[in-house]
Amino acid sequence: MTVGRGHVSILARLVGETSAETAQALLDVDLGAVVANWRTLQAHHPSGPVAGVIKADAYGLGARQVAAALHTAGCRHFFVAYLNEALAVRDVVPNAMLAVLGGLMPGTEGAYATHDLTPVLGSLDDIDRWRGGEAILHVDTGMSRLGLDVRELEAVAQNRSRLDRLHIRYVMSHLAASEVPDDPSNALQLQRFAAARAMLPAAPGSLANSSGIFLGPAFGSDLARAGAALYGINPTPAHPNPMRPVVRLSVRVLAVRDIPAGASVGYNAIWTAGRPSRIATAALGYADGFHRSLSGRGSAWFDGTRVPLVGRVSMDLTTFDVTGHPRVQPGCWLEVLGPHLSPDDVAQAAGTNGYEVLTSLGRRFHVVYRTA
Repeated sequence: MTVGRGHVSILARLVGETSAETAQALLDVDLGAVVANWRTLQAHHPSGPVAGVIKADAYGLGARQVAAALHTAGCRHFFVAYLNEALAVRDVVPNAMLAVLGGLMPGTEGAYATHDLTPVLGSLDDIDRWRGGEAILHVDTGMSRLGLDVRELEAVAQNRSRLDRLHIRYVMSHLAASEVPDDPSNALQLQRFAAARAMLPAAPGSLANSSGIFLGPAFGSDLARAGAALYGINPTPAHPNPMRPVVRLSVRVLAVRDIPAGASVGYNAIWTAGRPSRIATAALGYADGFHRSLSGRGSAWFDGTRVPLVGRVSMDLTTFDVTGHPRVQPGCWLEVLGPHLSPDDVAQAAGTNGYEVLTSLGRRFHVVYRTA
């Protein structure tokens, strides 16, 4: 695999002293595709802007790089999980709303005003400690994690002094099953959200997440919050993915060996060759976020052909059966995420979701950012 130059603008984040030519693994992040996905999501949500959710280092792909690309494209609303994540990107999203979903941690109140950050207030304690400017009020409509429950919402609605102190920029809630369009909880949460807003002074609303954007006009609001779909994860699992792929992870073959029928591969001998076989050992393991649960279930692609993963995924190494592929030699690249293997595909084999596949990606890769 070669790294394109010329018509593609490339920014590289180096790990140690590696380069694309010497790296054991190469993670290619298409920022142009992230921007295209944001525009697609915006087209599906005409009732208001779509915010970029860049928490967890933009789902493991680089929050500063993703935020800067989205900001350049016109995105003016961003969400992170924690205060330190907001501080890490504030300078690359000037004049944009930068909101912190995790609540107002005691002792951090001053940082919000200093850095023009917007707290998401989800408890009576948060509300009582907030003395700053605008805030987002989080109401729980069925997730039972963060957000005001019915009792707390009533206490806020009935306390005029609390309301007078609040400058509510948005009232928000979070859908629990939006990727399943016919799940009855979606309609129930929509009803609860409308009821909660009716108890409060008039303020813009924010409800739809990535999948919620595709639930139809009823779920449109003044601000949608897109996360996973920005990064190529399918927000409509029962249908073809409307998002462009963003990530390609290629790993180097370190060794190739021929083994006889009956020979085992890897820890605990969970795979035994049923025929003379050719085994490629690649520079990838669970230390790189390649899930151990992929043992015996995952795959890679070489030259447009699937090659099965055999044996256990170990800390630094994974083995693939490349019998019948004489072109696979030490130094070759195998695709383990990319055009043939989406995060959703890998997640299905690993027994998890695409979110975890991306956020698990390790820090030993050479990372290349494509900006056009």
